[in-house]
Amino acid sequence: MSDDDWLVLDTGEDVLWSGHPRLTTVLPALVIAAVFVGGLVAAAIAFNEPLIVVPSLIGVALAGGAYLAVVNTRYVVTNTALYRKTGIFSRNVRRVSMSRVQNSAFTQGVLGSLFGYGSVGVEAAGGGAIRFSNIENPREVRALVDKHATVDEIPGTLTQWKAVLAEVKALRAAFEATQ
Repeated sequence: MSDDDWLVLDTGEDVLWSGHPRLTTVLPALVIAAVFVGGLVAAAIAFNEPLIVVPSLIGVALAGGAYLAVVNTRYVVTNTALYRKTGIFSRNVRRVSMSRVQNSAFTQGVLGSLFGYGSVGVEAAGGGAIRFSNIENPREVRALVDKHATVDEIPGTLTQWKAVLAEVKALRAAFEATQ
């Protein structure tokens, strides 16, 4: 089974960028687990009670869960949509069409600015949203989204816009007549 078997692209849809959260985002969970396990081992030695070490499995499980959450998250930007796949035991795939993108932003903390990682958030019409967390080069990913989400076409025909202009002129004339 392929690592990308979850991604089903439409005809003419091309992958422009693919990524995942930085593995270093697991470090806080590993440090907490190491301190927890180390404390329990020290207590087991100090009290000569080996069973005190058994709860340390909780710390190991939490660190393992954080690692699995990071390595099982994938982000993809195509010329027509954004995808976010998450899940350890199950799979959750979120898709937002580029035609629905209304706003995008990227954020970087102090460490993210120093080491070139951050997050990209995208808001979509109809209340949809998607977030790519702790990715490399978030500024470039946001620029890519903005480039492909931009609609260069003005809706409506020239005749329709001339009718709108005529209506606005009539409203202005009516308003100025009341002044």
